[in-house]
Amino acid sequence: MEATPVVSGFSRTVGGAETTSGRQVQVAATAFFALFAVVGLALYGLPLYYDFMVREFGWSRARVTSGNALSRLVVGPVFGFGAGWIVDRFGPRRLMMAGILMAGAALIGLGAISALWMFYLFYLLNALGYVCGGPLPNQVLLSRWFDRTRGKAMGVAYLGIGIGGALVPILAAWLTSHFGWRVSLQMLGALVVLIALPLAYFVQETPGRIPNPESRIPSPDSRIPSAARIPATLPSVAAVLRTPAFYLLALGSMCSIAAVGGTNQHLKLFLSLDRGYSQTDAARVISLVLACSIAGRLLMGWLADRMPKKFVMLGIYSLVAASIPLLLASAVSRTPLYLFAVVFGIALGGEYMIIPLMAGELFGISVLGRVLGIVLTADGVAEATAPMLVGYLRDINGTYNAGFFTLIGAALAGAAAIALLPSRRVTPS
Repeated sequence: MEATPVVSGFSRTVGGAETTSGRQVQVAATAFFALFAVVGLALYGLPLYYDFMVREFGWSRARVTSGNALSRLVVGPVFGFGAGWIVDRFGPRRLMMAGILMAGAALIGLGAISALWMFYLFYLLNALGYVCGGPLPNQVLLSRWFDRTRGKAMGVAYLGIGIGGALVPILAAWLTSHFGWRVSLQMLGALVVLIALPLAYFVQETPGRIPNPESRIPSPDSRIPSAARIPATLPSVAAVLRTPAFYLLALGSMCSIAAVGGTNQHLKLFLSLDRGYSQTDAARVISLVLACSIAGRLLMGWLADRMPKKFVMLGIYSLVAASIPLLLASAVSRTPLYLFAVVFGIALGGEYMIIPLMAGELFGISVLGRVLGIVLTADGVAEATAPMLVGYLRDINGTYNAGFFTLIGAALAGAAAIALLPSRRVTPS
């Protein structure tokens, strides 16, 4: 029988059968639209409504950002590692579907709130949706289907976050102007489910198993990463937890994501309430940030396939630290603000994507779900508490100066931790 041709790193079946590359396109599309909806629309969309809540309910900035903080602090430690174990043991598909439904329901519920307890309840559901339907299952899904081109695949899938995040400020502003902020938020929730759920339902979460090794017939999945073939018994993560690299990775990602989360959650509040920007002008700046993140994802994914991932990660974290001072300089001119949008957007594009690539590089794919379950749980705590701290500092000082300097210090600490990471794998295969 004719040998299986290999094209662009993918295997192709013979005799006109369905191609593995076609399945990989489906997987990448599923991850793209899941991240587009759960992260781009839901996660980046919610802060666009904070200023309406401040005006309507009279809440402080610390309170309006506390929903994200408290829900992540509850959901992350309780469900984060459990979600990672479920993905490693049973696959990402069902968890992803549940997460998409919860993320959509959370936005619909938040559009109907009339009391603080309702705000916290639906934000808790939003955090559950992010853990179950966001980066964790999608990163594992992509890592199972892609090997040599994993960085490129991750970059393409993560374009969903950039495109969704770039569209949501414009979409939210248009919907709010026509239907009010409550109906606008509920319509976003419906879009999350309609866009992401059908693809997640039909995706094949794991490549087919390799046939009998004594067979001389080449397998169409012979180029699929060997770690994608789920073992009967999951390997232990104990060896990973004994390495200093694990704690450096967790610390570095926590610090940098705290800086990113603190900036993102307050950007609309800063522009609208502190700088006096109109809804349209604020939406343009935020859209520019997310549009630049698209280029950042492609660039960082391309670099991650061609140079040590440690140096790519260090470059991303350095850009985060360099961008935040430009916000402080925007009081004099709008030029630093647009420069911030470009630099911060490029860094944002690679921020979340580089973590699973670095974790896979250091610890392997077979334990990736559980490793990311721990790391992303820690990241979620940092991403939750940083905005609330910045909001508290803004409330007591009357300006964002102290809060933004705190975020700069966190970003620099994250870069320092990543600089200490090894560049190669630290646990045995």
